[in-house]
Amino acid sequence: MSAEANLYAKPVRRFSWDRLGAIFGNEDWWAVWIGLAIVVLAVALFERGGSLKWLAVSPKKWSTLPELAGQLGSHALQYVALFISWTILLGIGARGVGLRLERFAPSFAFLFVLTIPIFALGVWDQAARYSLEPPVVALIVGLLISNFARLPSWLEAGFRVEYYIKIGIVLLGATLPLTLILWAGPIAIVQASIISLATFGVIYFVAIRLGLDRRLAATLGAGGAICGVSASIAVAGAVGAKKEHAPIAITLVVLWAIVMVFVLPLASRALGLSTGVAGAWIGSSEFADATGLAAAQFYGGYAGHDPRIIGSADTAVASFTLMKVVGRDIWIGVWAFVLSIVASTRWEKTGVDVRPDAGVIWRRFPKFVLGFLVASLIITAFSRHLTYSAFATNFTSDLVAPIKDLRTWAFTFCFLSIGLTTRFRDLAAAGARPFWAFTSGVAVNVLLGLLLSTVIFGAYWSRLAQ
Repeated sequence: MSAEANLYAKPVRRFSWDRLGAIFGNEDWWAVWIGLAIVVLAVALFERGGSLKWLAVSPKKWSTLPELAGQLGSHALQYVALFISWTILLGIGARGVGLRLERFAPSFAFLFVLTIPIFALGVWDQAARYSLEPPVVALIVGLLISNFARLPSWLEAGFRVEYYIKIGIVLLGATLPLTLILWAGPIAIVQASIISLATFGVIYFVAIRLGLDRRLAATLGAGGAICGVSASIAVAGAVGAKKEHAPIAITLVVLWAIVMVFVLPLASRALGLSTGVAGAWIGSSEFADATGLAAAQFYGGYAGHDPRIIGSADTAVASFTLMKVVGRDIWIGVWAFVLSIVASTRWEKTGVDVRPDAGVIWRRFPKFVLGFLVASLIITAFSRHLTYSAFATNFTSDLVAPIKDLRTWAFTFCFLSIGLTTRFRDLAAAGARPFWAFTSGVAVNVLLGLLLSTVIFGAYWSRLAQ
């Protein structure tokens, strides 16, 4: 078997310690363990009359630099405790997936220190006026540093985009009641299915007409249709793609994801969309969870400042999550399974000599989605006996709010890491034909997503904002 086939061949299934290694050496599972550990600790403290509030510190609204400096100084011990806590939790997971702690820890320290002023800028009393949402600021700062400064290579050990976003998504589950997921989930899955099938079909057809390899066409289509980077990697392996195919798809996903961070919120504002509808459109049209959340939070920042926009900032994030995480991300295993069958039975020789089986669905399934659902179930079960007023006062402020603050830290680590690992010269190297094939899918994503979010299913997403 060739080296290329070896790269993508499915490991032999057997019951051994290797299976435990697949769990404790997998980034998805570590995101689940870490996220759920935080949620369980928060619930345990709340049950005993305590809270994670003290640890989940973050800059509060300020108007002058002396005021900000005094605020940060008075909470210095809390920031140190938070840094130590994050370093221990993230370090355990990093070591579990094979990273060296002596490299990860100092790199993460750099990321944490840089996150504090970015966080602070986002709560400046003039931030809304200039749309300075922390995720967008983190992305821009990271892009400027990575493209106009030379960082030492050892720093890259802590720039773990997927790791941070997966932990953040698990924590996000604790802020979305299961009843909301059950209510909007079916609509999100139907809308996501329409979007995914149409987008994949267009990208694949255009790519073939442009003379691209079927394996590259499938990898590009999956990256645009399902969940960006993860889908590109999973499907590249499933169809026996060449080693350069996944990087090409990933590059185009990152390029358009960054563009859409700015385009979608500004277009939504121009159309005066409610936060629920805008979040659904962003979830339909964005290609990566991290940048999509940044765009949803970006648009949520307009709520309360633009009288035309109905809904809250949290609603934009909630509808985005239902559309992207619940609606699109869960299909990755199914797509990898189906395409592996097509590649091995219908296409020319690809190097996929193994017989596909239904187990690929579980192997490719994004495990952090399970963590998201379990976190939501824990909070839903714990709050089921509360009245609405009780839920909205102490329960929200003492239990949910600290989890939300820690979620924002995780997301900001992620957005900053995206910027710090994205170089414009790398984006320019993908080539013209893959670019045009993928861009055809971008057009379908945006236009069809707008139609479905505002007209076909607009009533559901508008109701979410209320």
